[in-house]
Amino acid sequence: MSLSRFKSAAAAVLVTLGLASQAVAADPAKIGFVYIGPTGDHGWTYAHDQGRKAVEAKFGDKVKTTFVENVPETADAERVFRDLAQQGYKMIFATSFGYMNQQLKVAKAFPNTKFMHATGYKSAPNLGLYDVRTYEGAYMLGVVAGKMSKSGKLGVVASIPIPEVIRNINAFTLGARSVNPKATTRAIWVNSWFDPGKEREAALTLIAQGSDVLMQNTDSPAVVQAAQEKGVLAFGWDSDMSKFGGKAHLAASVLHWGVIYNKAVGEVLDGTWKTGDIWWGVKEGAVNIEAFGPAVPADVKKLAEERRDAIKAGKLHPFTGPLKAQDGKEVLAAAKTMGDPELRKMNFYVEGVEGAIPK
Repeated sequence: MSLSRFKSAAAAVLVTLGLASQAVAADPAKIGFVYIGPTGDHGWTYAHDQGRKAVEAKFGDKVKTTFVENVPETADAERVFRDLAQQGYKMIFATSFGYMNQQLKVAKAFPNTKFMHATGYKSAPNLGLYDVRTYEGAYMLGVVAGKMSKSGKLGVVASIPIPEVIRNINAFTLGARSVNPKATTRAIWVNSWFDPGKEREAALTLIAQGSDVLMQNTDSPAVVQAAQEKGVLAFGWDSDMSKFGGKAHLAASVLHWGVIYNKAVGEVLDGTWKTGDIWWGVKEGAVNIEAFGPAVPADVKKLAEERRDAIKAGKLHPFTGPLKAQDGKEVLAAAKTMGDPELRKMNFYVEGVEGAIPK
């Protein structure tokens, strides 16, 4: 081969390699989401999937997202995480508390993959934590409940007795008692995040016991449907559930996971992501009270929105003393605010909550 032909061939190879390199560089980052329930049109998983769609809207062809739904909090979850990591997903989000140990195990096996776990507490150099301050939403719903209840008896259909859920029950009660000091709350635990049959049964039991306003920390619309059927009131949880509850639906605590997902994915794309702990609320736009129903008077809506604005401005914290536990013992002195470490390990009911936390 002549020198000129050799140079031409070499140049062609370099051009080809350059084009290939550009193609590789242009490949979208693969981002995976693992869901505890169905995406549907309501609730926890639906809210997370709206966050996934927010990532697609913001980053366009820079990312390619996928999700796996209805993944139980068992060894199946480990298999799903491992499969996504082996497929080259750059970041994998686990959206339920019970995925924690499985995701941690897989994260250790794939140090070059970024993982993030919602609501958990175990981390690693490539495993970060994230959550929404759902208790702020519960507090705002409690303010509305305290104003709207005729009996002063409130009910909560609760999922699993972990600090997150206990915290929400307490915040709901504190919000209600801030406008009706005699209000009380009773919780029935269904030991599941998503079980429409058990949720409905718990709601009907609470109604039979005299509760005329219901909140839930579960994922199906069964509670608002039961409320509509029995002529009492209820709230959407994690998303707007008004289409399921009709006149019974007072408002909803709506989660906006997209603000967190956009932050994390943006940092992965620009190479600045580091393991950390994100816990965002009203201030950052991660939770809000929305979808007020026709039964809510203008003055009650205004009050709830004023409380929301005070939380956003840092002028109101739901867990501010004096605060007493269920047994009347003071757990927080006047003017003191409970810190995040205490909030995250909450294992007691506040004054006004009836019944016991399951062991």
